[in-house]
Amino acid sequence: MMDWTQNHFQNGIHHAGDTDESSDVILSVQGVSKKFCRSLKRSLFYGIQDIGSELTGTKRPDRLRAGEFWALQDINLQLRRGEALGLVGANGSGKTTLLRMISGLIRPDTGSIWVRGRVAPLLALGAGFSPVLSGRENIYANMSILGLSTREIDARFEQVVEFAEIGEAIDAPVYSYSSGMAARLGFACAVHTNPDVLLIDEVLAVGDARFRAKCERRLADLLQQGTAFVLVTHFFQGILNICSSGIYLNQGRLIAAGNAREIMDRYEQDLFSIQRSSDTFPLVLPARPETDSAGADILSIDCRDAAGNTIAAPISGEPVSFCVRCRVVKPIQKLSLFLAVYQPARDNSLALHLSSAYDDEMFEVAPGIYELRLALPYLGLLPGSYTLNAFIKDGLLYLLDSYESLPFTVESASHLNRGFFYQPRQWQLLGRGMPQPNPQSHLQSIGLQENRLQEDGLQKKGLQEDYEHFPSRR
Repeated sequence: MMDWTQNHFQNGIHHAGDTDESSDVILSVQGVSKKFCRSLKRSLFYGIQDIGSELTGTKRPDRLRAGEFWALQDINLQLRRGEALGLVGANGSGKTTLLRMISGLIRPDTGSIWVRGRVAPLLALGAGFSPVLSGRENIYANMSILGLSTREIDARFEQVVEFAEIGEAIDAPVYSYSSGMAARLGFACAVHTNPDVLLIDEVLAVGDARFRAKCERRLADLLQQGTAFVLVTHFFQGILNICSSGIYLNQGRLIAAGNAREIMDRYEQDLFSIQRSSDTFPLVLPARPETDSAGADILSIDCRDAAGNTIAAPISGEPVSFCVRCRVVKPIQKLSLFLAVYQPARDNSLALHLSSAYDDEMFEVAPGIYELRLALPYLGLLPGSYTLNAFIKDGLLYLLDSYESLPFTVESASHLNRGFFYQPRQWQLLGRGMPQPNPQSHLQSIGLQENRLQEDGLQKKGLQEDYEHFPSRR
């Protein structure tokens, strides 16, 4: 941790003194760029050149030299007291480089970084720990480096050990610790130094769910005390749980900045190529020769709202229909539809699987054009990116045709960013002197035809079922 008071880094030179920055702003990054060289030999040569430029007072070159590339380019951001900023982007986008520059480990080539107060960087697992020293010795060494006196460390030692949950191993050498134990100890040391700015780079991903929850509670306490921090993680829910704002970096450039929920949606869409994909709702497939058909072929897949209008992105909590149009080339006794929805952001885990055959809804059809429709009174998927697999079968097993990995996005008309699914709900306050709820009214409020949400003001219209395109049910 660096104990700075109104410190200023400009073009790699450290300046101290008063600034005109707002008293509420604790970190300001203005026009910062950083370049690296891919060749080790050239990098050493350029480093000697840059040192010579600093010694002689000449300006370092802003242009790229042979073999160099921009790791970050023209980055601007501000962080205020008590604000949590989530930093997202694919690997190699410049997130760690930016944190290293803020912490003072490396200097920017252009632009300026202004920091008020102490900065605690937690940039690597067990950073600053000596593997041959014990946990006790590393606590004193690490927290001394972070700016605390021996008396201050003595006063906080028991709190650090209790938070890290390594009491029995405190006198064992750190090389005998697991990665999770080292991460807990490093995090405990950093958060008990009362920093003004805390920089966290992927460290929370190591601990188990219980320890992550413990860390989030500690971070919430620090926020209330006025500590600001920047969090880098690929754990989407971690950003949403902790951060109110976010920044999205891609290939060293700032793509978007704003509300954390909006930034995560944008990053998720770009990460899984949802917006750039031409294959999304509505999807129209070319006709297949009858000689190549197994009996039925998918012609199109689309999504419709309650009014029957085709939509590109369904809305969480709203009525929706998934429609699969198919051509049948021979009589089929038990035509059925299978739909499976997966979440790429959760390791492509299965989010929803529905089958008309499992619901004992199979259809006897003659050759012709038909539409199989799955009507949902409300969509239970939370906002985010998904992929859809559609299968049409004869009965349970005989596959006629399929289309897999159709990407689509679920949007939201309200603030929904927690959990795994959308839940229809009604909020009430009961007590003495208040009218008792009408049970029949309460049942209707959560029924399929009318679902009124007092929390977000949404009113769900009843789904208008239209079966005129359905063949007779067997």
